[in-house]
Amino acid sequence: MELFKESLLYVFLFLIFPGFLFSIVIGLISSWIDRKVTAMVQWRKGPPLFQPFYDILKLWGKETTIPANGSPTVFLIAPIIGLIGITIVSTILWYTNIYKQSFIGDLIVVIYLLTLPSLSIIIGGSASGNPLASIGASREIKLLLAYELPFILSIVTVILKAGGSIKLTEISSSTITPTVSGIISLIVVMLCIQAKLGFTPFDIAEAETEIMSGPFIEYSGPPLSIFKITQALMLFTLPVFVITLFLGGFNFTGINILWSILKYVLILVVIIVIKNTNPRVRIDQAVKFFWRYCATLSLIALILAIIGNLYNISWL
Repeated sequence: MELFKESLLYVFLFLIFPGFLFSIVIGLISSWIDRKVTAMVQWRKGPPLFQPFYDILKLWGKETTIPANGSPTVFLIAPIIGLIGITIVSTILWYTNIYKQSFIGDLIVVIYLLTLPSLSIIIGGSASGNPLASIGASREIKLLLAYELPFILSIVTVILKAGGSIKLTEISSSTITPTVSGIISLIVVMLCIQAKLGFTPFDIAEAETEIMSGPFIEYSGPPLSIFKITQALMLFTLPVFVITLFLGGFNFTGINILWSILKYVLILVVIIVIKNTNPRVRIDQAVKFFWRYCATLSLIALILAIIGNLYNISWL
C-alpha cells in the first residue's frame, strides 16, 4: 500500500505539479512574454495572452504527415524524448525550490537531461529523410558540441564555489554570483542557454530563411506541437536552472515571492533582448565563439575559483 501511495505521489509530481501540467502552463505564458517583448521591440502590439495555447491546440487538430523516405517510428518518437527530458528537469528543479529537498548528484542528472531536447531535434531531423532536415540536424550536432564545453566548465566553477557539492539545494544556498568567477560563469551560461533554446543568434539549425526550419521541415500536427511545447518548457525551465545555480534559488515566503518572480522575469527578458538585438551567425562562427571565447572565459572563471578556494579569497 505504501509503495502504491509513493508511486501515485511520483506520478502526481511528474504529470501535475510541479511537473508537466504546471510547467507547460507557465512555459506557454513565458513564450507569450517572449512574443510580447519582441513585438514591443519591433513597435507592434503583439498577440493576446492565450495565443500560445490556441496555437498548440490548433496543431493538435491538424493531420500528422509522415515522410515517405523517413523512418516513421523514430520520426514520431523523437519529439517525445525531448519533452520527457525537460519535464523531468522541471520537476527536479521545482521540487528542489519548493520543498527544499534534493538527492545527491541531482545536478549531474539535470545536466544530462538538458541535452535530450537537442538530441531529439537531431534524431527527428535525421529520421525525416529530408536533405534540409539533415543539414539542420548536422548543425544542431555541431552547436551542441560547441556550447556544452563552456557550459559544463561554468557549472564546475559553481560546484567548486559551493564546496564541491553536486546537490541543488546546497548549491542554491551558496554565495556564488557576487564573486568574480561566479559572474563570469553566469555570463557564459546565459550565452549557452541562448544556444540551447535555439534562439537568435544561434538559431542556426532551424534557420527558416535558409533551410526552411531544418529538422522541423517535415513535422506537422501533434508531433510539431510537442516540439513547440518542449521549447516553451525550456524557456521556462532554463531560467529556473540559472536562478537555482547562481541567484540563490526561489523563496516563496512573504515578500520573497516578489523577489523570486522578479529574478525569473529579469533572466527571461535578458534572453529575449539578446534574441531580438543580434543577427544570426553561421555555424562556424558559433563554434569559434563558444570554443574560443566562451570556453576561455569559463576556464578563467574556473582558475579564479580554484585560487579563491586555495587562498581563501571570498570575492574570487
